[in-house]
Amino acid sequence: MNKLYVGNLSPSVTVEDLKELLEKRKLPVAEQVFLKSGYAFVDFSDQNSAIQVLHALDGATVHGQVIVIDYSVPKNQRSRKIQIRNIPPHLQWEVLDGLLAQYGTVENVEQVNTDTETAVVNVTYATKEEAKEAIEKLSEHQFEDYCFKVSYIMDLDAAPAAQTPRSRRGGRSSRDQGTPQPGPSGCYGGLRSRPQDFPLRMLVPTQFVGAIIGKEGLTIKNVTKQTQSKVDIHRKENAGAAEKPISIHSTPEGCSAACRMILEIMHKEANETKTTEDIPLKILAHNCLVGRLIGKEGRNLKKIEEDTGTKITISPFIEMTPCDQERTITVRGPLDNCCHAEKEVGKKLREARENDVATNQHPHLMPGMNLNTLGFLSGMPMLPAAGPRGVPHMATAGYNPFFSHHSHLSTMYGGPPGGVISHQHSHQAPEQEVVYLFIPTQAVGALIGKKGQHIKQLAHIAAASIKIAPAEGPDMPTRKVIITGTAESQFKAQGQIYRKLKEDNFFSPKEEVKLETHIKVPSSAAGRVIGKGGKTVTELQNLTSAEVIVPRDQTPDENDEVFVKISGHFFASQTAQRKIREIVQQVRQQEQKHQSGGTVSPHHAK
Repeated sequence: MNKLYVGNLSPSVTVEDLKELLEKRKLPVAEQVFLKSGYAFVDFSDQNSAIQVLHALDGATVHGQVIVIDYSVPKNQRSRKIQIRNIPPHLQWEVLDGLLAQYGTVENVEQVNTDTETAVVNVTYATKEEAKEAIEKLSEHQFEDYCFKVSYIMDLDAAPAAQTPRSRRGGRSSRDQGTPQPGPSGCYGGLRSRPQDFPLRMLVPTQFVGAIIGKEGLTIKNVTKQTQSKVDIHRKENAGAAEKPISIHSTPEGCSAACRMILEIMHKEANETKTTEDIPLKILAHNCLVGRLIGKEGRNLKKIEEDTGTKITISPFIEMTPCDQERTITVRGPLDNCCHAEKEVGKKLREARENDVATNQHPHLMPGMNLNTLGFLSGMPMLPAAGPRGVPHMATAGYNPFFSHHSHLSTMYGGPPGGVISHQHSHQAPEQEVVYLFIPTQAVGALIGKKGQHIKQLAHIAAASIKIAPAEGPDMPTRKVIITGTAESQFKAQGQIYRKLKEDNFFSPKEEVKLETHIKVPSSAAGRVIGKGGKTVTELQNLTSAEVIVPRDQTPDENDEVFVKISGHFFASQTAQRKIREIVQQVRQQEQKHQSGGTVSPHHAK
């Protein structure tokens, strides 16, 4: 895949013009240029050079005409294999895998090692029809500052005559014998060849990013070479932010070595610039792993502090949002001590991750979520986009609460089965949700605050409307709080209320905060929430650890809606709310399909 086709050339363009274009842009030198009338074929020494040129000359103008540039692939070899370029460098492999699965059976995904900042993968589908659909749907789809570039690449297995596309499924290994490329340009450490990759993620002050990269990237290249690691600096995320995330992909030893070198670079830069502020080590870890790092009554963390001579603090879980499920582990102490602590912290996090994998729990999700039971191993109908700190978020066709609001929990909640990406829908305003949360009556004053300042501040932080309903009676033990906002706003607002009740000791130190929440669903969806013989609601309770009740003797309100009652701790309640709203959306989609003349399967008919 070293030969490129360059089209829409002016008749006045010469071979020298094309070579000069490459030279001016400091691109790899072409080995050969074959110029025809209006187009040319340009050969390069390797695939990496071709990819650099494709990336740099996309949309370039030569003699006043915008050129067309792509791989030169004979028609009879345009079959099941495609290449996707310009993938966001922070996109995780699980997300890409789910996206690709929407268009068919993915038989192989190979990482391509390039010098571009964005990632490149080669994908093999089971049939040429699936590959064609993937190219049509993924080409030129833009989100944030990234736009996928998708091309056919040579499929040497493609036969000129018609063949049964799936007849060689059993002999799949014959197609996959090519040497895998050693790592991509993004965060796909686990794609196929390394599914157990567990990167070390750090937060570094933005002011030191330049020193870490070095002139012409020499410093960071030296780090990667000496530590045999792959280091991604997500410097484009969160413009203006005080800190930037770094992902290090390597063995545990390689990650620790790279971490030490980065810390040394920052300390040296601080000394040279006479920076007086403290430079702690900050490690990012998903919330589902942090509890096991802390240990029962904080024992694990205390032991690490004692063994390493450091002070370790962890950001409160309430600072998380649906789009950012990572917590910051801050380690303070001498450089050597911090490096020792990083090894111990990393060891605990990896043990937790490996345990999740061994017990079939998703490594990026909350504990207790079994993927096989929920059916989350199937393809995810979603489009990835960039969230904060290099964490992906999603946008999907139609309504899906966490997807619509940049969810890092997306794979837990799944998407509508057989969903299709809709570019028109991806920019719709988020749907407003109403949730009724019941808090202890004695906590109302604390929640409101002096002159209403606390509840106003909470509403501002969460970007939600928060109102306390009048008391329904003089001796009622709880009061109803009405929260209106997007799914992300609900997550923040409810989380802040849970936190307030805990901090103000409305629950004992050893008692978990469990609250009752009511949400409304269409009466037509109530049966689906319950399921045949109560099967769905029972599974929901088992999976989320929340108590879910759909009272049977309800009279639908003026909007033909009924209440679903949810009781549990914060994450249990959030998970149950998302799953119930997903069921509601599926019912709505089926009703709309039926009204527009589509058929509804007997299984789903009410």
